[in-house]
Amino acid sequence: MFSAANYIKVKSLEEAWQLNQKRSNKIIGGMLWMKMGKGRIQTAIDLSGLELDRIEETDEYFKIGCMATLRMIETHPELNRYTSGAVREAVKNIVGVQFRNLATVGGSIFGRYGFSDVLTVLMAADSSVELYKRGIIPLREFAEMKYDNDILVSVIVRKTPARFSYMSVRNSKTDFPVLTCAAARYENELILSVGARPSRAKAVSVPEELANKMMNEDTAAEIGRYAASQLSFGSNLRASGAYRRHLTEVLVKRACMKLAENGEEEKSCL
Repeated sequence: MFSAANYIKVKSLEEAWQLNQKRSNKIIGGMLWMKMGKGRIQTAIDLSGLELDRIEETDEYFKIGCMATLRMIETHPELNRYTSGAVREAVKNIVGVQFRNLATVGGSIFGRYGFSDVLTVLMAADSSVELYKRGIIPLREFAEMKYDNDILVSVIVRKTPARFSYMSVRNSKTDFPVLTCAAARYENELILSVGARPSRAKAVSVPEELANKMMNEDTAAEIGRYAASQLSFGSNLRASGAYRRHLTEVLVKRACMKLAENGEEEKSCL
């Protein structure tokens, strides 16, 4: 568990940013991952007074404040309707409801953890992050960036017409994932996001000629093999790199078949 010499509940993002420029100061969110570490923080910076714990919806996008919790995105009806339930599916096995009531979206995304279900599912969507100083950056680009002292203000999910699906494998129900996989079918594009490799999630754009084939088990399996060929995999205590590569083929195939099912369900509702 860490300790902090000072605690400040900031009154503005500018105040938070100024404090955060000192390396010994840290922004605190839900603190559920931070408390696992050791060390001493000079000043703990609390953003909870800035009304950043909201999910705003317009005709064009969802704007998820950095202090919004995982439970909030899990239970948000419109966000889950747009993502075909993929957001709910992504977070439902993250420990338990009490945990998800505390863990924040901002902490999950800014940390860019290799095990992050949240990063995986939002990367497949047309998502961007809003940083206080650098402005709006596509999430796929942000995921590749080095850590800095900017502040993640919100995550913006644009309502680009699409279908989504999400899959993961865990050794036990609430454990860290062995592999995560999200798929998004846009009008002219199929995007796959694979995480827990065990490195950060990475997006793969499927070639148009393959993405536009009639979706069946053979096509889905071919897409799975393609995705696995585009990614690197490592080993840790949970799984070997070879097993993760195999899982990628399997989960991508299942995710693509789920996309096809979602498409048929939409047609039946028309």
